[in-house]
Amino acid sequence: MANIYDYSVTRPDGSQLSLQDYAGKVIIVVNTATGCGFTPHYEPLEQMYEKYHDAGFEIVDIPCNQFAGQTPGDDDEIHEFCTLKYHTQFEQMTKSDVNGANELPLYTYLKSQKGFDGFGKGPAALAMGLMLKKIDKDYKNNPDIKWNFTKFVIDRQGQVVARFEPTADMKDVEACVASLM
Repeated sequence: MANIYDYSVTRPDGSQLSLQDYAGKVIIVVNTATGCGFTPHYEPLEQMYEKYHDAGFEIVDIPCNQFAGQTPGDDDEIHEFCTLKYHTQFEQMTKSDVNGANELPLYTYLKSQKGFDGFGKGPAALAMGLMLKKIDKDYKNNPDIKWNFTKFVIDRQGQVVARFEPTADMKDVEACVASLM
């Protein structure tokens, strides 16, 4: 059976990041966008990175343009936006698909480990549910990534322990990461 360390992702310069390089670390894998209502998640992600990186925490940032075209720029434009607006220090990968025929194999694996379990409660969750029902009437019953800023948390043994939809409170994401540190 595969595990997270069997996968690699492509950096903007074309080189590969093997997730084996992150063995023994806590990891968040997140599909990001520069023009989304959830784009401010970059701020708490960067804060977590600064707080936990020296203790063995990494973020794998995978820009994706599959959700309402909210990541229109190329890799350089995306990187410039994130570093100037959010002062991100974690490494970004090349823009990639997370669903469909061209999805990254890493995402096929992540979705097989933690499927969609709902958006939670509250106005953002309700809005996401209503919007997705128009796009995919069966969205609740498939593991696809539903929107930008879906986060997978991987423990130090390489196990996918949690999936947080973009509507999840970032404090809950951080509490999960902190519990694994």
